[in-house]
Amino acid sequence: MGDSCHERSDGTEGLVTGRAQGSDRPLALEPSSTVAYTLLFVVATAGCVAGTVRARRIEDAETRRGLVVLLATSGAWAASHASLLVLPGRGPKTVVYLVGLIFGFSTVFAWLYFCSAYTGRTYHRQRAYRRAGIALYLVVVAVKVTNPIHHLYFTTGFVTEPFPHLAIQQGLFHWIVTGLSYTLAAVGMFALFEAFVEADYDTRSLAVLVALAGAPVVLDILGFASPLLIDMIHAPLGVAAFAVGVLFVFEDRFFAVQLTGGVEGATVFLDDDRRIREFNGAARRLFPALDDAAGEPIESLPSVAAALDDDRGVVDVDVDGERRHYVVSENDFDIGQGSLSRIVVFTDVTRIERQRRELERHDRQLEDLSTGMRHELRNAVTIIQGNVRWAIDRLEDGSVEDARGALRTATDTTDRTTRLMNDFATLAQYGQTMADTTTVDVAETARTAWADVEHEAASLTVEGTPSVEADPTRFEVLLQRAFEFLVDNGATTVTVARHDGEVTITGDGDPPGDDSDRYFDYGDAAAHGAVGTALPLVRTLAQVHGWGASIDADYREGIRIVLSIADVSPVDE
Repeated sequence: MGDSCHERSDGTEGLVTGRAQGSDRPLALEPSSTVAYTLLFVVATAGCVAGTVRARRIEDAETRRGLVVLLATSGAWAASHASLLVLPGRGPKTVVYLVGLIFGFSTVFAWLYFCSAYTGRTYHRQRAYRRAGIALYLVVVAVKVTNPIHHLYFTTGFVTEPFPHLAIQQGLFHWIVTGLSYTLAAVGMFALFEAFVEADYDTRSLAVLVALAGAPVVLDILGFASPLLIDMIHAPLGVAAFAVGVLFVFEDRFFAVQLTGGVEGATVFLDDDRRIREFNGAARRLFPALDDAAGEPIESLPSVAAALDDDRGVVDVDVDGERRHYVVSENDFDIGQGSLSRIVVFTDVTRIERQRRELERHDRQLEDLSTGMRHELRNAVTIIQGNVRWAIDRLEDGSVEDARGALRTATDTTDRTTRLMNDFATLAQYGQTMADTTTVDVAETARTAWADVEHEAASLTVEGTPSVEADPTRFEVLLQRAFEFLVDNGATTVTVARHDGEVTITGDGDPPGDDSDRYFDYGDAAAHGAVGTALPLVRTLAQVHGWGASIDADYREGIRIVLSIADVSPVDE
């Protein structure tokens, strides 16, 4: 195309009209060859215009301003290309081409402004960058406008391949400006790609759209190096494709990425009908069901819906085998377009929630302790006072044996009360959740605890060589109190076994009653037999480890105490 320029009779390079070689008859453009190319830029113009109208509804002022100007200038640039192909005469074509150059260079700065605003950067606000951009733009525009004088930017000629059209031979200044433009455009693309990579979304579709915006450079190279395409800048085609993609096809995801920029937590976007529209990877990892929930109401995630309706707004989720807690908050917003109108954010409050639950558990523990102590002391005082008075009366009547029996009962009650007070002291000492645990040999700890139990003819069996992560002292006290309860319940054989997720302590004594949970109640009469607060203490010591403690209601050959060591995280009960 470079050799298609002609020289005026005065020796200066200039424009020539489209005429056949050796003829004064104007050369008519072939409609079959030009319509498709012209139509392509007309479609690009329409896409930019439609995008401009839609972009005006974007709520964020800076993103809106950058995108609207980008699409408006790109649309004008595309329209100038379409006009260049169909307008007759050298003069109108030159004017249109110059106007297109001016609009084309302005798209670079609009693109940078948009990319900076969309990705949350502040370059577009800094005066130094703005002034430098304006100065550069004015210098380049001045060179373009004065091109008819110096011809440093381009010259024109008429060629017949791939169809007859006015060809532009680009000058040195054009290539300098083009290289600068592509470099600046690449900076904006890098900012977008970086935002997409950092976003916890599937942004492949958005990355493809950005790539499409830059893809026309390939067409530019083909147009320069071969006669297959016209030697002109095809960038408006890429901008139009980008605009249609982000504003009409993938708009929800495009603006979801912007809205959650810098947000590390899980987020789910809903529409006005509270249907799930978008979600990030963190949300998918918490709730795998989201993969099949797009377009479904939030109620398709029952735990999340329940948390949103609950005053506390906390949802419990198992993550990598650990129970974690998230505050669920729902907020309305307006991005001005698309279907997104609500955002559900999940904030990890596991540490705070565990502390809160620990305080609740400790408060319940203290309340139970207080109830048990009041109940026991009241009973003990009543029994002791009654038996002492009875003994005095019997001594006055000369019934020494009856008096001894009454005093013996009072003494036994005192011993029992002392033992219960010791249990309460143990509870106060070991009832706090501990931070550190170690691997404890269950068999060795069980035998040590068994040695402190008055078991007479009873025997202990430990199946296998199990181990647990526990506090050694607390675990030993737990086993000891469990053994005491089982022996007092008539067990002759006590068996300790480690199963998947639990430790069982089984005695062959009397089976439990219908309401086995009463054994663990400090304030219930079932907890105040000869074994005192044994099982309530067992449950408390289990809870401080993050375990559950219960009686197997289905086991009828005695009593089986079950420590569920894999059910819950610490203080989650």
